[in-house]
Amino acid sequence: MKSKLISLISVIPLGGLLGSILCIWGFFEIAEEVLEQETTAMDTEVLLMFKDLHTPLLDRLVTAITFLGDPRLLSVVCFLLGIALVRRGMKAEATTIAIAAIGSVLLNTVLKKVFSRARPELWERILDVSSYSFPSGHALVSLVIYGIFGYLLSTQFPRWRVWVAIGTLGLIIPIGLSRLYLGVHWPTDIVAGYTAGMVWLMACIISLEIWRQSRGFFQGYQE
Repeated sequence: MKSKLISLISVIPLGGLLGSILCIWGFFEIAEEVLEQETTAMDTEVLLMFKDLHTPLLDRLVTAITFLGDPRLLSVVCFLLGIALVRRGMKAEATTIAIAAIGSVLLNTVLKKVFSRARPELWERILDVSSYSFPSGHALVSLVIYGIFGYLLSTQFPRWRVWVAIGTLGLIIPIGLSRLYLGVHWPTDIVAGYTAGMVWLMACIISLEIWRQSRGFFQGYQE
């Protein structure tokens, strides 16, 4: 029993906890500089670089990419996937996805209201947006949702873990870049969205792993 308890405690990924602490520190460092308007010049310079890339074909492609990070779309996908997982008896995974989705949307909403940063208006945008800019909801929510999808897939198919990771990053990174191309976010909005999203993602993963191990521990103890 003692060895199983030690195994249960040691399952908590210390690397993930340390990573989360670093992300929290990074988020508040960025937020402080944004509030003091120390990033304005850099943000503007980077966005103007993206402006020079615009073409009609690329406009359509990037608009499609950014749609993949729409929190409303991802919420629907999470709902449908959650139902499928419950039917397969994977209630813990379904619950984790629900918590990840709801938590990321709420976190993004609260942070936007707290910082109330205006969106960039460096050129006439092809996408109509009205909410606050900091942090990027597309970056935050897509990192959490696609990140949890990738994690669940990698645990189910460990032999494909590298390809799952590549595919996950291949979704998350272009979504963030698409927001810059479209001129609807400052670069620091994207970075802040990723850092905040990483904290919530790690919290969801750690909670899931603790639940999995505790269930295995108590089942083994009963036997």
